[in-house]
Amino acid sequence: MSELPSFTKIVAGLSDSIPFVGPEAIERRMGKAFELRLGANESAFGVSPHAVTAMQTAIRQLHWYNDPENHDLRTSLAAHHHISAREVTIGAGIDDLLGLAVRAYVEPGQAVVASLGAYPTFVYHAEGFGCRLISPLYLHDGGNDLMALADATRAADVRLLYLANPDNPSGTWYSADEIDRLLQILPDRCVFILDEAYVEFVPPEAVPKIDTSDPRLIRMRTFSKAHGLAGARIGYAIANPHSISAFERIRLHFGVNRVAQAGALAALGDSEFVAQVVGQVEEGRREYHQMGVEQGLPTLPSATNFVTFDAGIKDNADRLLKGLTSRSVFIRKPSKPPLDRCIRVTVGTPDERALFAERLVDAWREVKG
Repeated sequence: MSELPSFTKIVAGLSDSIPFVGPEAIERRMGKAFELRLGANESAFGVSPHAVTAMQTAIRQLHWYNDPENHDLRTSLAAHHHISAREVTIGAGIDDLLGLAVRAYVEPGQAVVASLGAYPTFVYHAEGFGCRLISPLYLHDGGNDLMALADATRAADVRLLYLANPDNPSGTWYSADEIDRLLQILPDRCVFILDEAYVEFVPPEAVPKIDTSDPRLIRMRTFSKAHGLAGARIGYAIANPHSISAFERIRLHFGVNRVAQAGALAALGDSEFVAQVVGQVEEGRREYHQMGVEQGLPTLPSATNFVTFDAGIKDNADRLLKGLTSRSVFIRKPSKPPLDRCIRVTVGTPDERALFAERLVDAWREVKG
């Protein structure tokens, strides 16, 4: 046999790990399906009926290519946010857009900054493009250390700072004023990616006013969470036209399919459905908090559709994850300190929350011996 073709040095040096092990992969290993799927922060409350109707219509047109300009959705998003279409680009979820941002701004060998244990797809793309990662620790209370992040960007070759607000995996958040102050102290050469995947769930004071005048700021949002379109894979970025022009040069123009475009466009117009989802999630977060109080398993503050429970130490969290998995409950836990002492649980429906409560009590009792 001839010698195998060689990879690039960057690819050859990467591990075989991926950002997420899906519940389906775990189910295949276990040989059975989970009874509760509460680990991927998917919406438990379905999809707007208007979006369902629009997607069903689009399915009948799948013999046509999708619009490579995403024109209808892009212009509707621009109108929704009172900006121009030149300040919006569409991608196959925030995951896709993060890769474009790294490709657009960072040369191999240059550095990016994100908290240790932050949303892993950003790290996945950074490593995949040969970037160097600087990772300050989270604060013990689950918040990102904004000053440590800002200090890290002062290294000469740092080109990107990534921050999710609200955060994943902790659920914590900062006010709009705190985010604005962080932007103001960043070096001029450092682009700030603000991941707002959970923006619909936060209090109004946590959402900075949309202003694209600063070319360093790129805001990313998704239809995966409050809109319930996780499986459609569609999100968007809001930024200065200078940044958007770079995304438009390198994005996969047929990457967002016809059905996803139609569903997102209809979902955008159904604010009543989103409000109902947000209300149900708020109720579920209160239930989880009370559950934690009763079990001696405190929760971190959350402005997302999940709640992070603090098991005290990593060993407890690892055992709790294992115990819930054995009880047919899919959840996830952070892997990096200091948040590796926690588990993260999506807010389910009332029935799902009731069943989760039963199994959590049983698993936690086992952990405590």
